[in-house]
Amino acid sequence: MPVVDVKNLDGKTVGQLELADDVFAAEVNSHLLHEAVRHHLAGLRAGTHKTKDKSEVSGSGKKLWRQKGTGRARIGSIRSPLWRHGGTVHGPEPRSYAYSLPKKMVLGALRSALTTKLAQQKVTVVEGWQLESHKTKPFHAALMKLDGEAKTILLVEAGENVNLKRASRNIEGVTLVEPARLGPYDLLRHDRLMLSREAATRLSGALSASKPENGSAQAAPAVSESAAEAKKPAKSAAKPAKKAAKAAPKAAKKSAGAKKTAKPKAKKD
Repeated sequence: MPVVDVKNLDGKTVGQLELADDVFAAEVNSHLLHEAVRHHLAGLRAGTHKTKDKSEVSGSGKKLWRQKGTGRARIGSIRSPLWRHGGTVHGPEPRSYAYSLPKKMVLGALRSALTTKLAQQKVTVVEGWQLESHKTKPFHAALMKLDGEAKTILLVEAGENVNLKRASRNIEGVTLVEPARLGPYDLLRHDRLMLSREAATRLSGALSASKPENGSAQAAPAVSESAAEAKKPAKSAAKPAKKAAKAAPKAAKKSAGAKKTAKPKAKKD
């Protein structure tokens, strides 16, 4: 498993963190990265382009001259696309360029982007973004201690952090996102990735395809199964007693009825 150093805001190493192999050491798929970038850029397009057709341009609809006899070409309207200031044929219309991308492709591209950043040694794990104030100057000094060469930095923080949000929004090239909103385009667009220990742990757990070990979860069903087995004999022993108790009154009634209905046979002379 890849191991990275955990630093504080002073730039000193305070520990280490193990990351998931299938998230930060996965196979890099350049095709998935290309498709993820195309998908993101297509969603950003405004799609507000528009041209006017024959029915939308200004001008009278009157026929300029008669159909035959003038020697000129026949014309029906001044708004014809063949004329200057006329309408446009098959021009662009407002539409959305966004399209859906399979979730597995997006997750695969995200793993490839994280693996690329870690392989290039452009990932910094911070113990936490505990800022004393929302001022930009001390926060910028902390970023310079962590990495002063990066021109663009992507910050990842789990949870609400008002001081971090206010201190980072005035710095050019610094972007703050949540782990749930992290995308491959953001990772490829920024030079340095800085994430808190909690955010790195969440990403490793959420993007990992391997199932966690649940030894404690398997122990609970074993206890419940043994308890159920212990209860089974008691239930099975109680059932015959209940059946015998119900059958006794019925048998008594049948015998009493048989006695009442029995008549002595008449003797033949």
